[in-house]
Amino acid sequence: MNKQITLLIPEKTDIEFDKVVEAWLHRNGQIKRLGKYWIKDEALSNQPIAIYGNQTFSLVLALIYNVDLLSPDDTLIARLDHKWRKRKIELKEISQVKPTDFPVFIKPVIPKLFLAGVFQTFNDFDKVISGLQNHEMILMSEIIDPILAEVRCFVRNGEIMDLALYEGDADLIEARNFLSDFITNTKHDLPKVVVIDLAYNELNGWFVLEFNACWGAGLNNCNAEKVIDCIVEATEETPER
Repeated sequence: MNKQITLLIPEKTDIEFDKVVEAWLHRNGQIKRLGKYWIKDEALSNQPIAIYGNQTFSLVLALIYNVDLLSPDDTLIARLDHKWRKRKIELKEISQVKPTDFPVFIKPVIPKLFLAGVFQTFNDFDKVISGLQNHEMILMSEIIDPILAEVRCFVRNGEIMDLALYEGDADLIEARNFLSDFITNTKHDLPKVVVIDLAYNELNGWFVLEFNACWGAGLNNCNAEKVIDCIVEATEETPER
């Protein structure tokens, strides 16, 4: 890893951010804490950077400093074989949602377009999409209840760098075996670095819950030293930079 890369993080951080900072400094990397991150620092324009922070922070910086952020395809979960997701998931336009679809979990394909969650009725959903275009794409997922455990996994070049429980309790060996099998079968659909969240249910066993980008995902009990490469490599230089 290039020791001259500067990792850009928000000025206001927490314990998890501090662990990432410590891990990168241990690699002899450089850190820049940004407050008014929307104001370009010309000194950063001519040096390699990586970005780690919330969505707004990261996307604004990527635009300002002309870098690419590696993110998983938000529609991938809907294309997975049922054996990996263990529930019905459909990709639809808002206009295609019917009252008979409820209750259901709904997530916007464009992040933060509205707050994802379980909607009990069509009216509940209609309230949160007020003002949105009917052609906006959403993911509708069958509800699996109860979920007994959730695991966060950082993956790099098809290798599991670390995984850890962040909700509930379950067998991590089984989780790792499931994830390894999944990666072997779907590696070509995943970016170079990605966060995969798994969930566990007694009836269904382990299944893929969702995908996240390494540049914005929290550690959720993963070891920062093991996953720092995933975080830093989620930022890529562009030819124009």
